[in-house]
Amino acid sequence: MKKIYFLKTCSTCQRILKSLNLSSDFQIQDIKETPLTAEDLEKLKSIAGSYEDLFSKRAKLYKEIGLKNEKLSERDYRNYILEHYTFLKRPVIVYGQEIFIGNSSKTIEKVKIAISNEK
Repeated sequence: MKKIYFLKTCSTCQRILKSLNLSSDFQIQDIKETPLTAEDLEKLKSIAGSYEDLFSKRAKLYKEIGLKNEKLSERDYRNYILEHYTFLKRPVIVYGQEIFIGNSSKTIEKVKIAISNEK
């Protein structure tokens, strides 16, 4: 599988997508236009290991509704991600059996290496 979950209105996601020079066989999903389904999220979790790994604690809504002061369970993380796209850490890049979550320079470098090893 070659798929990217991102937010089209996020300039960081746009910059990352441009820098990757993706082949046409990548599926690209804007999570605001086409929200994650429970099935999508289950697949991501099975590769990532946990919902918490997929959850963005940097989301503005996370602080606004006071989640940073609560102890969240895996079920909570799952439900919040499904409830609102902003809770998915972005971008999420699935490449074969690997998953790359977030926009740190280390993560993006690993994606670039994985993609270049195929060519």
